[in-house]
Amino acid sequence: MATKIQVPRGPADDSRGLSKEEILRYSRHLIMPEVGMEGQLKLKQARVLLIGTGGLGAPLGLYLAAAGVGQIGLVDFDVVDFTNLQRQVLFGTSDVGRPKITAAADRLRNLNPDIRIDAIETRLSSENALELFRDYDIIVDGTDNFPTRYLVNDACVLLGKPNVYGSIFRFEGQITVFGYPHGPCYRCLYPEPPPPGLVPSCAEGGVLGVLPGIVGTIQAAETLKLIIGKGQPLIGRLLLFDALGMKFRELKLRKNPDCPVCGTHPSVTKLIDYAEFCGIRGEEAPSTVTNIPEMTPTELKSRLDRGDDLYILDVREPHEYQICNLHGHLIPLGELPRRVHELDSSREIVAHCRSGKRSAEAVQFLQKAGFRKIWNLKGGILAWSDEVDPTVPKY
Repeated sequence: MATKIQVPRGPADDSRGLSKEEILRYSRHLIMPEVGMEGQLKLKQARVLLIGTGGLGAPLGLYLAAAGVGQIGLVDFDVVDFTNLQRQVLFGTSDVGRPKITAAADRLRNLNPDIRIDAIETRLSSENALELFRDYDIIVDGTDNFPTRYLVNDACVLLGKPNVYGSIFRFEGQITVFGYPHGPCYRCLYPEPPPPGLVPSCAEGGVLGVLPGIVGTIQAAETLKLIIGKGQPLIGRLLLFDALGMKFRELKLRKNPDCPVCGTHPSVTKLIDYAEFCGIRGEEAPSTVTNIPEMTPTELKSRLDRGDDLYILDVREPHEYQICNLHGHLIPLGELPRRVHELDSSREIVAHCRSGKRSAEAVQFLQKAGFRKIWNLKGGILAWSDEVDPTVPKY
């Protein structure tokens, strides 16, 4: 069940107008003819739901709260991790270990005590999405995985809610508005999800810390424009941002009349199992999925200590090897097919990466190539740091 913690509005909670304090707070809005008193009152009466309080949700929450959006819902179930601080500017070092939803609500309450924050600590699912979305005018997608993106899209289309979408990876971002009347939805752009594992996550591929700030701020701008009814929102337009080249590009998007969700004759009329739709069967260990032989970090340490002849194969990238390593032989996963001749199939080989995922793929490849004495280091360097040598940095 979703736990909803409502932060009451302050004494300025008067939907008929703005208090003297609110007029002072929003004065830079009020002197703009495109906003003015009418637009600021629309902001005060608006209800916006943010899915995620992380990289994208951080600037979204800050700027929507600062702008005076009257009711902001936050949906998250994670806790603040030290690795979040490089980009999730809602949180500080003292928040590490706290529920994100609590830390975010505290920060936004301090930023603007005159608005209402609905802190909803739950994992968004097909069972609760429609209920959660129903009370809000606009849904803003700050998620980082395909099942939730399809879920948010379908729920928005079914309820007729605009979906302000953003995504980030490494140096690149995308922003658009899905689900607007007569406009395209996420499935019009991506009818089918990519195969599992094809697109690496930010944890695997990295992300420039400032990138979610740029993309999330643009999402916030689009949300404010939709509320006040001014400007040209990104409806039917996909904005692409390249931070390395410092370039923006725009692609035209068209509504697909055969879309299974928003098309003329939709076949998806209720929410489905989105993990199954995206080919994901839970957070299974590589050995559970592929029956790959594994060795735990403590087993590896024990065998190394007694002098066993083991070949440690590191399949990460060179820049990762520079962060930390186990003094193994570096052959990045992408180079393995053309460098397989460098390996001796008569020796026992233990492959590892950061978390065990890429090395599991390496083991699977080497098994098909005829290697029999091959192991995957369970949990990778992260597990080695936890179980064997805490001086090895985690990243």
